[in-house]
Amino acid sequence: MQRRSFVGAAGAAAFSILRPELVRGTQRNSAVRLALFGCGGRGTGVAASFLANTDAVVTALGDLFEGQLTKAKDRLDTAAAKAGKPPIDRSQLFAGPDSLDRLLESKAVDAVQIATPPYFHPEQLAKVVAAGKHVYCEKPVAVDVAGCLSVIESGKKAQGRLSLAIGFQLRHAPPYVEIRERIRNGQIGEVICGLSHYYAGAIRRPDWPDASPQERRLRNWIHDRVLSGDIFVEQNIHLVDLNNWLLGARPLSAQGVCGRRGRRDQGDCSSHYNVTFTYPNDVHITVTSTQFIEGEWDVGVRLFGTEGNAELRYDAPVRITGRRPWDAPGVGKPEKTGAEAAVTGAFKGAIEDADAEKEKHWIASIASGNFLNEAEQGAESTLSAILGRTAAYTGRAWTFDEVVRSGERWDAGLDVRRL
Repeated sequence: MQRRSFVGAAGAAAFSILRPELVRGTQRNSAVRLALFGCGGRGTGVAASFLANTDAVVTALGDLFEGQLTKAKDRLDTAAAKAGKPPIDRSQLFAGPDSLDRLLESKAVDAVQIATPPYFHPEQLAKVVAAGKHVYCEKPVAVDVAGCLSVIESGKKAQGRLSLAIGFQLRHAPPYVEIRERIRNGQIGEVICGLSHYYAGAIRRPDWPDASPQERRLRNWIHDRVLSGDIFVEQNIHLVDLNNWLLGARPLSAQGVCGRRGRRDQGDCSSHYNVTFTYPNDVHITVTSTQFIEGEWDVGVRLFGTEGNAELRYDAPVRITGRRPWDAPGVGKPEKTGAEAAVTGAFKGAIEDADAEKEKHWIASIASGNFLNEAEQGAESTLSAILGRTAAYTGRAWTFDEVVRSGERWDAGLDVRRL
């Protein structure tokens, strides 16, 4: 399958300063100075991984809530010490509703990692690009169609002058890279259909009894449909993106169902989804998911072809069965990942090195001047997930182009300046 152009379809002392327009591989003693904006569990975990696995040094933190900064600084200073890097200077801690603006004015920052609720990603990404900083933005890039189109525009402005990465780290997991090449080389024959599942338990959050309703929504954004995009766009987008990558295409249409039964939190997100996508050449891929069950998390993808079958699990195995069997070496049988670790993406097994490989790739692109630009890819995968969500919400089939033309725009009705 050939991918169609989406744009056409959618119409500190020891570290020297790296100016974004001049970063090149010749500066061997330089380090990319990274700011983390959004100091929750996932954001802090990824920043710690940058410290452990790349030459980057974390120099600044930003968050709406000051308490988040304190916790993140403690964790990242510990990680920095282990890596032989300096702690974060307290002058580079930015809290409050204007924290991103003040962080972007800092001369101690070359690049920004955005790890905030997805609803805010398009506006924040646009600000970082306008400030001339490299950016690593967590998925999804947006919660609605208008946000995705905004991200594409930011990508155009960053082209050739900034490195813009989106947090789809599964594309960098070594076993997945290998099996994709084998699938693309015909090792399972012609792909006919597939099944993907993401069975997750409830994500527990505090009640925050003393917080205002607006603050409670922000602190527990993972339970809020508009702030998160609902579980299909926030959680299951990893499977949607993985299928797009494996097939080399985006879905043409989708149909599905969803519901909220079984959830016990005070939010409005769904508890489960069952969505079937149709890809070019009449390939049907079903994505099924939960975010309420009791028991172990379980995530995996299977593709069925005319000459064999491919299986990619988060833990193990990663393999091909059929006429040309193959097992990814070194995956073994890892210990199960606990629910608390799974929430932050710290899975054991096949994707254990995915974050580190993704981070190395982005930092290397900055150091070499061969800048990445994943805005279009990130928007395409997010729109694919929005397609599935829309089909499930409405109970009818939708095409990808219909969803894009809808121009859907969500309004959270929040004013963070008045918490």
